[in-house]
Parts: sequence; C-alpha cells; structure tokens
Amino acid sequence: MIALLCFVLADLAASFKSKSRLEAENAALRHQLIVLRRKVQSRVRLTNNDRWFFIQLYRWFPSILKVLTIIRPETLVRWHRAGFCRYWRWKSRSPGGRPQIETDLRALIRQMSVENPLWGAPRIHGELLKLGFEVAQSSVAKYMVKRRGPPSQGWSTFLRNHVPEVAAMDLFVVPTIGFDLLYAFIIIRLDRRDLVWINVTTNPTAEWIARQLTEAFPWNQAPRYLLRDRDRIYGTIVTRRLRAMGIRDKPIAPASPWQNSFAERLIGSIRRECVDHIVVLGEAHLHRILRSYARYYNDIRTHRSLDKDAPVSRPVQRTGSIISRPILGGLHHHYIRA
Repeated sequence: MIALLCFVLADLAASFKSKSRLEAENAALRHQLIVLRRKVQSRVRLTNNDRWFFIQLYRWFPSILKVLTIIRPETLVRWHRAGFCRYWRWKSRSPGGRPQIETDLRALIRQMSVENPLWGAPRIHGELLKLGFEVAQSSVAKYMVKRRGPPSQGWSTFLRNHVPEVAAMDLFVVPTIGFDLLYAFIIIRLDRRDLVWINVTTNPTAEWIARQLTEAFPWNQAPRYLLRDRDRIYGTIVTRRLRAMGIRDKPIAPASPWQNSFAERLIGSIRRECVDHIVVLGEAHLHRILRSYARYYNDIRTHRSLDKDAPVSRPVQRTGSIISRPILGGLHHHYIRA
C-alpha cells in the first residue's frame, strides 16, 4: 500500500515535468524492466494490491496493454473479468433471511422422510407441530430426502405386511445308530418364527405329507401361502390338499434353497443345537427328541430377529431367585425366577 501511495504522489509530481523529461524517464524505466526480465528466471510474484492497481489503471487507460512488460495483456484482461464476477457476486449476495433450523431437527425431518416414504411435507410438518417444534412447512420440504419417481414402500415393509400369512415346509435327513435314514418334516410360520409342526417317518410319501398338513393347520388357522422346494415327494396329492385348504402353493426356483431361507435356517438350528450332539437310536427316539426341542424352540429359545424374544413371547421376570432347568438332558437350560 505504501508503494501505491508513492506511485500516486509521483504521478502527481509528473504533471509539473516537461514532456521530454517524462519521455526520458519512461525510456529509462522500460530499459530497467528489460534488464530485470533477463535476470529473473522464475515467474514474477504479484500481490493482490498489485493486481488491483493494474486493473484500475486498465479501466481508466485501456491503452496500457501495449506497454505491459512483466505480465501478459491477456492475464490482465482475465484479472479484470474475475474481479467483475466477484464484484457482482458480492453485490447480489443475500442480505439475510430466515435462520437455519437446528441440526437435530434437520436429522429428525430426514428420518421421518426416510421411514415414511408415503408422507409429504404437510404430513411431516403436522407431526413436528405435535412434537412441539415450531418450524415452517417450507423448511420441512427443504430438508426432506429427495426421491426420484413416485413414493414407494421398501421391501422390508412389504414383507412385514405379508409375512403373517406365509409359512414354509421342508424335509431333512437324520441317520440312526444302525445307519438307517429317518426323515423329519417341519413347518414354520414366518411371522414369529414358530415351529408349527414337526414329525418323523422312515418312508415319506405324498399321502403322508398331505396328512401332516391337515394335522398342522386347523381349517381356520391355515396360512395364505406355503413355501416349499421342488422335491418330487410334493406330488399332486399334496397340491390338491393345499388347494382344498385354501393355501396357495409357492414352490421355489430350482436349485435355489436361499428362497426358502426360513426353513433352511431352522433345519440348521436343529442340527447345530440338537441332532448333531445325539446318537439317534430309532424313529421313536428321534420323534421324542424333536418334540422336546420344538417346545424349547417355541417357548424358551430367544431369537435375534424377534428382539431377543421367543416365538411364544416370554414375560420378563425381575424378582425372585434364579433357577436353572435342564432341557434335552442338559444340552440346553432354561433360566427362570421363582
């Protein structure tokens, strides 16, 4: 800034000098610049004040482009345009407005928008008013999650609304002490993961499967859909029985056991927690073991998918001494307060 002030004073003093003297000084200054350019190898460093000075001088006297030495003329023009953009950006800045709402409230608006895809700004605004938040509806619309296309529910919501009417069935094999094969048949409801039916046979047939379905579901408790794999044992007799009971048969795709994941998961739990640790003596022995495990599975065993509750909900006991009761000969235990 001091250098600019000195320049202004020198410029004022130049008005009292003769024309020939000014021309001689200009020639001396230009030659000094030429000498300096030969010495300086790197790029000349200019401050913002230097740039502002050249820009203002260019605005008043555009002809200085012809005598510029240390910078290129196009560089000065670029500086001028950048200054023009910054000036009008500053000129058109927002003078103020409504203050931003709190971060927690913005997060709550986004949470409501994500959890309720069918809600618009008026509905979310109404909920916020009932929660004691004084906020404009336009602000709610501003901080909502932007979506492409019409609002739609997620797959998890769709499945939760339909899962009470869906059940799944499957067969698995258990070897005996004499190397014979026993077949266990299970049916599970997907809503509470409860094991509806379990039975054992040495020779599963379509007639036997149809009889199990009749015994598992009373006429007023049959599910709307029943998942199964494409085993040949589910023949015409089974499909007719399902149709007569008002159940829609839903076979999975070939070689896609993951589509019947609930039944496969249950079979894995039965193996890991029961039959893999027991030598089965015969059909009656396996039947008794699986019945005992089914009672443990439905009434006692907690499930992560049920928020650590059992399929048949267990009450929370807070008082009394803790008692341990063995299940399956001590393979598992039930802890209660008495």
